[in-house]
This record gives sequence, C-alpha cells and structure tokens, in this order.
Amino acid sequence: MDFISPEGLRLDGRRPFEVSIKNLICSVVPGDELCISSFDGVAITFHFICLFNFTLVGGSAQLRQLHAEIGVLDNADGSATFEMGNTKVIAVVYGPREVQNRSQQQLDHALVRCEYSMATFSTGDRRRRGKGDRRGTELSLVIRQTMEAAILTNLLPRSQIDIFVQVLQADGGARSLLLGTRACCINAAALALADAGIPMRDLVASCSAGYLNSTPLLDLNYLEDSGGGPDLTVALFSKLDKVTLLQMDAKVPLDVFEKVMNLASEGAKAVTQFLRELAIDSYFLGIDVVRKCSETLDIVLSGALRVTLQILMENTKKLAFAKEPLKV
Repeated sequence: MDFISPEGLRLDGRRPFEVSIKNLICSVVPGDELCISSFDGVAITFHFICLFNFTLVGGSAQLRQLHAEIGVLDNADGSATFEMGNTKVIAVVYGPREVQNRSQQQLDHALVRCEYSMATFSTGDRRRRGKGDRRGTELSLVIRQTMEAAILTNLLPRSQIDIFVQVLQADGGARSLLLGTRACCINAAALALADAGIPMRDLVASCSAGYLNSTPLLDLNYLEDSGGGPDLTVALFSKLDKVTLLQMDAKVPLDVFEKVMNLASEGAKAVTQFLRELAIDSYFLGIDVVRKCSETLDIVLSGALRVTLQILMENTKKLAFAKEPLKV
C-alpha cells in the first residue's frame, strides 16, 4: 500500500515534511459576548456566561487537527479535553490535597497517582475493558512518570495529586492505542495540570512519528499506523530542551532513528506552542472576565445603593412629619 501519493501527499492529504500550526488570537470584545478569532479570520462567539468554558481550535498542515478545551468539569481542580485527529481524551486532576493513605505519604515531595481507562464506546469493539489490564497499567505508569517529571513535587510535600485520564474516542485498532492515544493522553494531562494551577518545570507536550515507504511521517493516523512500520513517541520540555519520554517498539538504523526522532521533536514543539497559547489566553481572558464582572457589579451595587438611600430618605421624612407615634 502506498502511503505517499505521487503528488507528495499522505492518505489524509497532509504533507510529510511540514510542521506548522495556526496562531490563534483571543480577545474580549465590548458587550456581553466573547469573540475568539483565528488567524484565517474565522470568528467564533460565545455567550458571556460561558466565558470560563471556551474552546480553541487549531490546525496544521502536518499534524492532525488539534482541538483542546480547558475547564470542562466544575467539580475538579483541573480538567481538559484534547483531540488529535479522531482521538479524543479527557483528563481530570484533583489536588494537591491530603494523602488518603498515610503509609504512602512522602515527607519531602508530593505523591502523584495516575489512572488510565478507556470508555466502552471509544472504539468499534464493544468488549468490556477492565482497569487492571496490561495496556492500561502500562499507560498509567507512562503518564504518571511523565507528569511526575514535570511537576515540582518538592514544593508540595505531604500532599497527593490524582490524575485521571480516559479515552473517549480512539482512532483505529489495538495497535494505535499504544501510539496515538499515549501522546494524546499526555497532552490532555498537561493541560489539566495547568488548569489546576500545579507548579511545573515546563509545559510538557508529546507527539509520535513513524517511518513508512522510506519516509518519516509525523503523527500517524490509523491507516499509517497499521502499515507495520517502526514508530516512536516522544515527550519533551520545549523551553528546557529536555526529553522526558521516549518509547520505540522496533529496531531501526541509527540514521533512520535520528530522522524520526527529530521529526517527532518538532511535532512536540508545535503541540507545545498550541498548548501554551491556549493556557496563556485562558489565563488572560479569565482576568479580563473578572475585571468586566467587577465593573458590572460595581454599577449594579451603586444603583442599588442609590435606590436604598432614596427609600431611607422618604421614610425619614415620613417619620419626621408624623403626627402620632408609630407603633412598632
């Protein structure tokens, strides 16, 4: 099967040697609505009440379409959804909070726990998946180790941080669950930690790459992943320029490994840019929303106070000119 057309395009129309992502511009417009406009001029408007639950959508000529949302659950300290193509993951963070099991409490750093699961409807296969299966245990360990390397656990001693990651929709079969799902889960968990305000060394981002038809390919989809070529997943700190995760399930020549590794690193940096813009814009938008709500509240309170003073003045005049004592 040819994964690269004679025109140089992949099966889904992407180009194999480009890494780019759209710049998103977010701003609060006057009135009761929030306008989020993308680089190509397409504007999406949300009602003022839903300002803390907005969505940014980005695309890339090389990466699959990226879609992320912060603050999807109100009862959690941090939550986020992240989509890479047809893979959609939700991550929820609770903490830092008191350690539930005293025997696991760490005196000098925080305890980080992670639980990975897949929804029954996430794939076409409707078989029931238990929490103790080998794949779920492996991915839980990978996500926990990656997030633990990013969190400044020494600043949160004797506390516990719980990360719950669930795959809502998986692109492809069982083999792709180890590839695309792994990177998507790490990105979702990183956003949820940022939403919870957990101190981190840097924003961690992950991406995968493979090698098919003698061509390095970034962010493989299901058909490309099913081609049987070597693939790897990398997670890194873009500002610190450090790799925190590198997994590869095949043996390849050193020159091929360098090409695939460099391509995956560039893809992870592009994902980092997307995550950073989303997190920063949500922070500043939250400040603008609080300021706008404060100004509106001041206007409402000043009006209510004016009405209250008028009523008190009228009642005072009535009391002053009363001919008979008032009964209380």
